[in-house]
Amino acid sequence: MTPIRVAVIGGGRNCEHDVSLASAAAVAETLEQTGYQAVRLTIDPAGCWRDPQDRPIGLAEAVEVLRSCAVAFPVLHGPRGEDGTLAALCDLADVPWVGSPLGAGALAMDKWVTKLVAGALGIATAPARVLTRASARLLTYTHPVVVKPVAAGSSHGVTLVREAAGFGPALDAAFAHDDRILVEDLVTGREIDVAVLGRPDGSRVVAPPLEIVVPEAGIFDHAAKYGGSPGFLIPAPLDDVARKDLEQAAVSMYDALGCAGVARVDFFLTGQGPVLNEVNTTPGLSARSQVPRMFAATGMSFDALLDLLVRDALPA
Repeated sequence: MTPIRVAVIGGGRNCEHDVSLASAAAVAETLEQTGYQAVRLTIDPAGCWRDPQDRPIGLAEAVEVLRSCAVAFPVLHGPRGEDGTLAALCDLADVPWVGSPLGAGALAMDKWVTKLVAGALGIATAPARVLTRASARLLTYTHPVVVKPVAAGSSHGVTLVREAAGFGPALDAAFAHDDRILVEDLVTGREIDVAVLGRPDGSRVVAPPLEIVVPEAGIFDHAAKYGGSPGFLIPAPLDDVARKDLEQAAVSMYDALGCAGVARVDFFLTGQGPVLNEVNTTPGLSARSQVPRMFAATGMSFDALLDLLVRDALPA
């Protein structure tokens, strides 16, 4: 049989370019081992598309490559990718794709809007203010906060501020990645991730929750994620009540945002219950990423997970 051609798209014109390349390489290599033909497309840091031979091509030629494949597998994290940009391109090109549609990607990428959706569902989030460069000048430090870009990922530009001297530099670090930033009250709780997989029949598969062993710095920042060996507990040690609350909140956010494929929903678990942190519609898919590890705990291997995602995306 002729193998199914899958366009695996990685890279991107944002701060998560290298993380995306790692995910895309893992996806392409695993699909090839499973019997698919992985057609590797890359978007370089300047926004130029590159073909499987790493030659620069125009957007029109990239669309033709996409149309030659049965399905696209976008693995871009962050703006100009995970925010629905690639989903929209695939939709306009009439190419089925793995993952969430434009609306879900755009909503989840905007952490302020995600808070509004959670609030409408009765799911707690950290009290926060959204700031522009102009309004940031009017805010003074009064208590410990987390400063972050509204639309970025992999913890780029995220700073835990415990004293006034660090507030200004934290604002600058966040504004380096976005024109809008969030200043959130510090939430004390266990960091728990929940992976939700939506199936074409409308059912939802929830993997065992994962707990992040937070480093001494008190925050799971970019350095902690990618600079060493992050500590994960899978399944997270939870009682039945906490586990059900987290799973229900994760599925509620998945459905309200309109997600498809697999998404990772991140929480803080406090004495008052779950507090939503963020929703990732294109979570990391390298060997060390959380989502593959969570599904592995159910007995689903990485290649089986990718095979399921591709087959679910194919037209019926």
